[in-house]
Amino acid sequence: MRLDGRENDQMREVKFTRNYIKYAKGSVLAEFGDTKVIVCATCENSKPKWMPKEETSGWITAEYSLLPSSTSTRCQRERTKLSGRTQEIQRLIGRSLRACVDLEKLGERTVTIDADVIQADGGTRVASICGGFVALNDLFNNMVKEGELEENPIIEPVGAISVGILNGEILVDLCYSEDSSTDVDSNIVLTSSGKIIEIQGTAEGEPFSKEEFDTMFYLAKRAITKIIAKYRAF
Repeated sequence: MRLDGRENDQMREVKFTRNYIKYAKGSVLAEFGDTKVIVCATCENSKPKWMPKEETSGWITAEYSLLPSSTSTRCQRERTKLSGRTQEIQRLIGRSLRACVDLEKLGERTVTIDADVIQADGGTRVASICGGFVALNDLFNNMVKEGELEENPIIEPVGAISVGILNGEILVDLCYSEDSSTDVDSNIVLTSSGKIIEIQGTAEGEPFSKEEFDTMFYLAKRAITKIIAKYRAF
């Protein structure tokens, strides 16, 4: 039994409150236990400047930030230079969401996913990815309704979860106290059909076995299936 009373394979309560921000066509408050992230999706009718002129597909990018009072000790705003951690998470969110979208059908547009962590208790990047999918899907559906897109370009849903090993026990959906002392830390991103988008896994101490990884992957896939079921059909 874990500190918060969960079983090893049990997620925290996962909740998505859609249409959370008035001015964004896609927005959600994503909650994984005490981790809370506001995610918005907005679209510009132009492709990134670095894309070749002959390119007709679109792009999805992401910005991620921890708000100052989101952690137990106030964190500084990253005004002039992003930390390596922030840059890595932004790239992860962008990769994860591009993988589930037909960018040709998006056309010459740029979608930005803004993930702002208002309360952090572990798993902020996976909450940002899951919330990002919900916000992105709502953005596209609204664009279809308004005649800006012919169809929703999403291929299939995507979800993410953290998995780790602590004191020899495999745990799903790590809270901060677990994540900060874990022996193995992993984040797994999958599509609804089980295809792999990303696996981040690190042994903080002793190496872990292939058998342990197989169990971690199985539990992650099962958890992601449950998360995707909460998105609602689209």
